[in-house]
Amino acid sequence: MCGIIGFCGYLDAKEELVKGLAELEYRGYDSAGIACFTESGIEIVKSVGKVAELENKLPPRMESGCGIGHTRWATHGGVSEVNAHPHQCGNVTLIHNGIIENYHELAKALENTGRIPVSRTDTEIAAMLIDSLYNGDAMEALRRAVERLKGAYAFCIMFADQKDVIYCIRKGSPLVCCSSEEGSVVASDMVALLRYSKEYFVLPEYQVAKVTKNTITVMELDGTVVSPVMLSIHWDMSAAQKNGFKHYMLKEIHEQPEAIRRTLAPRLKKGKYLLPDFSEDGIQDELFQDTNRIMITACGTAMHAGMMGRILMERLLRIPVNVEVASEFRYADPILDEKSLVIVVSQSGETADTLAALRLARKRGAKTLAIVNVKGSSIARESDYVLYTHAGPEIAVASTKAYTAQLTAFYLLTFRFAYVAGKLSEGQVSDYMKGLNEVGELMERVLEQKDKMKELSKRLTPAQDLFFIGRSMDYALSCEGSIKLKEITYIHSEAYAAGELKHGTLSLITGGVPVIALATQEDVFAKMISNVKEVRARGAMVILITKEGNTTAIEKDICDEHLILPASDDLFAPFTAAIILQLLAYYTSSYRGLDVDQPRNLAKSVTVE
Repeated sequence: MCGIIGFCGYLDAKEELVKGLAELEYRGYDSAGIACFTESGIEIVKSVGKVAELENKLPPRMESGCGIGHTRWATHGGVSEVNAHPHQCGNVTLIHNGIIENYHELAKALENTGRIPVSRTDTEIAAMLIDSLYNGDAMEALRRAVERLKGAYAFCIMFADQKDVIYCIRKGSPLVCCSSEEGSVVASDMVALLRYSKEYFVLPEYQVAKVTKNTITVMELDGTVVSPVMLSIHWDMSAAQKNGFKHYMLKEIHEQPEAIRRTLAPRLKKGKYLLPDFSEDGIQDELFQDTNRIMITACGTAMHAGMMGRILMERLLRIPVNVEVASEFRYADPILDEKSLVIVVSQSGETADTLAALRLARKRGAKTLAIVNVKGSSIARESDYVLYTHAGPEIAVASTKAYTAQLTAFYLLTFRFAYVAGKLSEGQVSDYMKGLNEVGELMERVLEQKDKMKELSKRLTPAQDLFFIGRSMDYALSCEGSIKLKEITYIHSEAYAAGELKHGTLSLITGGVPVIALATQEDVFAKMISNVKEVRARGAMVILITKEGNTTAIEKDICDEHLILPASDDLFAPFTAAIILQLLAYYTSSYRGLDVDQPRNLAKSVTVE
């Protein structure tokens, strides 16, 4: 959601905050603002638009060593300067990531104290509440505020009478902290910490970080000092930069082969047979031996990875596997017990709906396993087991390498599970693992064809509607291809199971409408070709994607464009096909002159429900 940065140290706070906001702009970019302690008190500068607009508004003399900054993704209240953060009320200046659910009730109560909001945000109500409770004791005010606040929040707060001190507290929304020779830093994402240190900690919920130039003191709400759990970042600053690519998304598409290799490397047990091994992850075989049902829950792209995981698991394990979008998981009243395994998937490990689903699963007695990319994240900490995808930082809002790294995790889990359950022999698992180990090389071969995708995207640029069709794994991938296209090109796009065309979908196919048809699965290939003929007969502009070596002949006039993937086992075709769909979406968005990395109305990490 929103980007948060706080700096207290020996450098120019104004400059450090602006740098941090620029690094966090993918988390929110409707408006931005900073507040700094200066000789004349707390000065605030805010601006609608991106961080560059804020930077242009900053006064040349705003000398400070301590301040907070925020880049907003609007939830409560429209995009305006008055709604931008920081918000100030009396002694309190505050920035916030999250949603205060009972803000309306609090606002009514605060009216009786003479505090009338000037914005239309829940954040200003939080600032008013804390100010109403503040009598010089910050910890007391925060303790009492937490008792009354409902919802999700990550706050960085400056009190006017406590110069060069920042107080931080969170529930749900993330905050990470680090100390360095330059000073102390707090942020909503570790990307903003890299310039200072590779050692950091995640602020636990309901604990307070008191940030000064020389120290970050972490306390329970009763004032008890605690020692945070330190973590390490294993990638450098260049991993969060474009490195010569025009956009982060294009860079991250190209990083996928290496991201998959990094995800595989610590789980490869080499010997006579190549087997998946989770000993370093602390995932024991007993987990698989005592499971008779799997539920996968996630949001957006992570859910699409789960859809692929379901197909793979049911095919090889022969046990029931369900996929539920996390925002509906709780309301579906899921049937769970101690033999159920709930797999939650989230790139950030902070997705609010997925975290809530995880908590419900644990409450119902199910075993939980998280597939996440961020160490120390809330989902990682609260799951029984964690399988980290080592994809590195993903900056573009449209997920690419996180998706294929999540697929890799599902394949590893499935192969180990099948081996432990006696569904596959050592030799069979080893053969599958060899195929998975070769996926990176196959993806690199597809990337070499990017100019063809670039040229083909010109045909998609004027489209108003576009459809993806596929069967089995190809349908699961179609769902991902569709969301990727619609979120960055703004073209109306839908994915359909190809066998459903006659049940209503064909009415949407008219002359010239682009249809991207995935036909990579041999067992349904002939049926898929029949579906392609159906849309072709109704005037669709068909882009057909197949693999080398399909046994059924393809007629020359069956499609307008034919893209051919390298030969592989059907199970691994989604990895190479994903590259094509990502590149088509990327180049189409670029040709339409849109902001590829920061599409309208979307943010990278959704930390509110």
